[in-house]
Order: sequence, then C-alpha cells, then structure tokens
Amino acid sequence: MSELILKRLPAIEAVAATPWNALVDDDHPFLRHEFLHALEASGAVGRSTGWVPDHLTLWRGERLVGIMPHYRKFHSYGEYVFDWAWADAWESAGGRYYPKGLTAIPFSPVPGPRLALAEDVDPLLARRVLAAGWEESTLSSWHLLFAEDAEVEGWLAARPDLLQRHGVQFQWQDRGYGDFEGFLGALTAKRRKTIRRERRRVVEQGLALRRLVGEAIGERELEHFFRCYEITYLERGRHGYLNLDFFRRLRRSMPDALVLIQAHLGSQPVAAALCLQGSRTLYGRYWGSEVLADCLHFEACYYQGVEHCLAHGLTRFDPGTQGEHKLTRGFAPRRLRSLHYIADPRLREALSRFCDEERRHVDAYCRAAEAALPFRR
Repeated sequence: MSELILKRLPAIEAVAATPWNALVDDDHPFLRHEFLHALEASGAVGRSTGWVPDHLTLWRGERLVGIMPHYRKFHSYGEYVFDWAWADAWESAGGRYYPKGLTAIPFSPVPGPRLALAEDVDPLLARRVLAAGWEESTLSSWHLLFAEDAEVEGWLAARPDLLQRHGVQFQWQDRGYGDFEGFLGALTAKRRKTIRRERRRVVEQGLALRRLVGEAIGERELEHFFRCYEITYLERGRHGYLNLDFFRRLRRSMPDALVLIQAHLGSQPVAAALCLQGSRTLYGRYWGSEVLADCLHFEACYYQGVEHCLAHGLTRFDPGTQGEHKLTRGFAPRRLRSLHYIADPRLREALSRFCDEERRHVDAYCRAAEAALPFRR
C-alpha cells in the first residue's frame, strides 16, 4: 500500500467538496467543506482576522484519505478554550507564543471530530504523519479543541507528550421521552412547575414562536436573524465574529442543516436563534433579541430545541458553551478535553502543572453539577 503524503492547503477551496465530505460523518455539519468554505469566502476567517488557513490533508497518490482543519493563529479570539494567560506568561518571560497551530472549528465550541480518515488508513500512522504539520520552528504550539473522546485517546496513543486540559459543557439527551411532556415527567415536580411557568410567561407577553427549517428560511428571515445576532455582540461593544455573507452562504450551500427559531410579537419578528443540525444532534449556536422579555431566551434557545429534537428523532441537543442555567433545565454536564503540544520544555512543564490543578477543580465542579441535575431519583 502506498505511503501517506502530507499536503498543506492554504485554503479549503484547494480541494473539492466531494472528496472532503466523503470523509465527514453526517452528524457534524461544522466539519463539512461548505461550512469551512463559508468562513473563508465570507472573510470571517483569513489573514485579516488572524485565522490563516493551513489545513492538513493526507493523500495516497491522487486520493484524499485524511482531513484535519488547521489554522495558524496570531491571537486566541474565537476559540473558547482560553489560553490568554499562557500567552501572557510566556511572552512576559521573553518567549514568543504566536503564531500557534490550532485544529478547531472557528468560533464554534462544539464537540465533534477534528480528524477524519478513510477506512483503510491506520489512525496511529496518520497521526504521526500529521504531527509533522505542526512540529515546526515557526509555531510555538499546537492545540486540538473540542475533539471527541475517541479522537483524544487516539492522539494520546500517538503522542503521549500532549498535555490534556479538561472542561465542561451541558447537553440534553433524549432518554425515550416521546414528547416534551414526557421530558417534563422525568423532572422533579419543582422543576416541572418552573419550566411550565417560564413557557407560560412567554405566551403571556404576547410572544409566539415558530421553527423554520432549510428552504423555509427566506432572505427576510435571515436578515432579521442577523440583526438580532449583531445586537448580542453590540451590547458588549463589538461586532460579531461572523457576517451576513457567511450566513447567506450557509443557507445556499447547506440549507437542510439550518433550523431557525423565530419569536414574533404580533406580526413582527423580535428575536431569533439559529441552530445547525446533523443526523442525530441539534447544535444551538447563535441568538439575539430586539426586545427584553422574561424567559424568552430559555424558550428560544432551550425548550424549542428540545421540542425540535423530539419531533424529528434527534437524540442530542448541544446548546452551546457556558451556563449552569442549562443544568437546571435538564442539560447534563459533559466532560470535554483539549490537547496541547508545547514545543518549549520550560513552558510545557509549567503548563502541565497548571492543567493538573485545573483538572482537580473541573472534577469537583462536575460532581456538584451531576448532583444538582433536576431529574427524579
């Protein structure tokens, strides 16, 4: 069998969509060629934003057999596994932290595969070949963010020197609930009453919600969503990472992956949440509102998503990063790991101690979160 050849791609368009997508699991729209291309073609990702595409691919002759998104990063924005303190400490000591290598989905802290291989490729060999793509003198480090457990274990088998960093997100799983009332029936009486009260409060304010999927999302609905999305960021004094052109490209190239939840006050749309969906999972990503309304965020970003999953046979809902408020609404903690290659042994030793200490805090946090889940015992 011919050897694996590593090729670097300066842009995702350097390879055709069909062979790339042939390696991608159908539950993970973020790894699809169309999603990554929309980021680059819209200008959200590129040299001007500090995300320089440098995708690592594996080939046998003319056949694409492995893909791994990879970027040369000149800052740490848009990653959600925060290493600003690492960079500050190293540069204060006279080191150079940027550029670094990053394997992640830009602006998308969503667990999923980061490396996809053809079935006849040895994963251990593939990882060792790929490591040459980030073991170079111009990069201080390489970081693998939000990969799935099996992928993390595969990398640790190939490279035991990688540092592990632990984190937590909250996700909903269908346990055979059937419908939303079935889900509520699995909760404690107190939580059932609270959720019903929150949903009732949205209706009492005159708000009505609807879900639009795929081709049902028109240009008017998309523009309104983007206006709401921008509001979320403008409240913090800046624009969002993504632009309207990015979302338009998604609607054109992968419409079936889009689920738009829109809130109306009378005949006027006033809030929106845009999700992506795979074959098994709903991914809640982007939200914004033009009005202040009690419990609207919970309804649009959590309860509508749960209802959508139950109505369409999706078994998991990943509503995004952060937030103990998800815990009390039936979203259980999920442990996540990131991996980090640090070239300089002095920095690696210091960060190893940091990661060990951080893990102890995460362990305690997860135990407390599990105990606080609102399901009936």
